[in-house]
Amino acid sequence: MILCIDSGNTRIKWGLHDGRGWCESGAVAHAHLPELAALTQRFSPEKVVFSNVAGDAAAQGIYQALAIWQPLFIEARASQHAAGVSNQYEKPQQLGVDRWCALIGARGLTQKACLVVMAGTATTIDTLDGEGRFCGGLILPGIHLMQRALSRDTAALPLASGQYVPYPKNTDDAIVSGCLEAQAGAVERAFQCIAHLPNALCLLSGGAAPSLAPLLHIPHQRIDNLVLEGLARMSQASG
Repeated sequence: MILCIDSGNTRIKWGLHDGRGWCESGAVAHAHLPELAALTQRFSPEKVVFSNVAGDAAAQGIYQALAIWQPLFIEARASQHAAGVSNQYEKPQQLGVDRWCALIGARGLTQKACLVVMAGTATTIDTLDGEGRFCGGLILPGIHLMQRALSRDTAALPLASGQYVPYPKNTDDAIVSGCLEAQAGAVERAFQCIAHLPNALCLLSGGAAPSLAPLLHIPHQRIDNLVLEGLARMSQASG
């Protein structure tokens, strides 16, 4: 059994993998990080593999909550090659570990060229070719960051609580719809670079994926917890 932990900017996601599939998964907010300690009463993993983009304090909190498992911990980091994926970043170790894990997870799901989109606090849009090469990618503010920026940096616009509609007729809907359309447009523009390749696909994950997916007019598939998929694959590949 492998316990995989994805410490993101907003939440800590976890999943227990038996080598064939996921047995159980869950998530806790960073403010409730000590709740992770309950996992030590329920599971007996052989490895605890985790990625962290939430800073040193979050990493230390995870170590403390799961102190009994510290000898089993493996912290994932971006590298030049792993689990069939080649990292073409100018400085491979500077690639965000969440992006790296998502690319590895994507490679385990398809051997075709794909666009790997993580729609969370930030939105990342990364291209993986059919040979497993990470070609490069984009980072933009996530949907909620876009909304908060409009509220914070303008005098008249609210922190919107509207909904997506094709032709907004109020300000809240106009903000929400505009932010979603901007995200969808960025994804679709990036996809055009691989659209000519056989069976090219967009793999979409993250908390905002349910809101973004209906707007995409490209071949796409929603994948829950793509970072966890990558962590499990990395652990299996390394033995």
